[in-house]
Amino acid sequence: MNPDEKYETFRELHCGERPLLLPNAWDHASAALLHRCGFPAIGTTSLGVAAAAGLPDGSGAARGQTLALGRGLARLPVPVSVDIEGGFSDDPARVAALGAQLAQAGVAGVNVEDGLADGTLADPARHAAKVSALKEAAPGLFVNARTDTHWLEADATVAGAARRCAAYVEAGADGVFVPGLVERDDITALAAELGTTPLNVLHSPAHLSYDELAETGVRRISLGSLLFRAALRRAADLALSVAAPDGGTEAPSTVPGYGEVQGLHEVFGQH
Repeated sequence: MNPDEKYETFRELHCGERPLLLPNAWDHASAALLHRCGFPAIGTTSLGVAAAAGLPDGSGAARGQTLALGRGLARLPVPVSVDIEGGFSDDPARVAALGAQLAQAGVAGVNVEDGLADGTLADPARHAAKVSALKEAAPGLFVNARTDTHWLEADATVAGAARRCAAYVEAGADGVFVPGLVERDDITALAAELGTTPLNVLHSPAHLSYDELAETGVRRISLGSLLFRAALRRAADLALSVAAPDGGTEAPSTVPGYGEVQGLHEVFGQH
């Protein structure tokens, strides 16, 4: 499948009878395994990529690792969408240059967020400028503009998310992503507000199932860092079970949360 076919296929996956379930990989092996499981497209998780490299997520520190992984995963025979945090720069031109590099490698889409490292939201006009720059530099790239209104609990209302989503769509976004939006009525209302623009939400094990989300009108459901965090928990549980005197009969632990994994880079300290 050539890059143009991947672009088109990825767009079509947002228009099917059922929402696109996008699993998120953190390295070549996890992406290849998810492809073998039959998923028609693969995303990446910025937390997984950063944490695997011993770096904090959302800080802009994992640009090199993200670009290298995106280039490698573009060799998969299915579309790949890369999470580029906030674009790894406040300069729209630099964000656009990264998007162009990924597109040239054969990446079908990117996810770019308006949440900042200090826990606040970027100025919507500034984020819209990044979206416009990405589309100008790589017109075929599916730009999924993420707003963290609900993730950061900043203006966490349907109206607040809708205002930012509208600005990003006007700037050229192909789809919008609102992680943390979990209530059925809120999701349904925002999907209706967006009309034909695909709404992407983050799957939350404690809230709506895939089938329930499909009924709200969303077009894409991402797993985010869930698979990476679950893999860490499973690895730790397995190691502890081997070491356990009773042969490992303890029940599995809970999947670590975002904050716990985000703090793992601190174990190594500062040098």
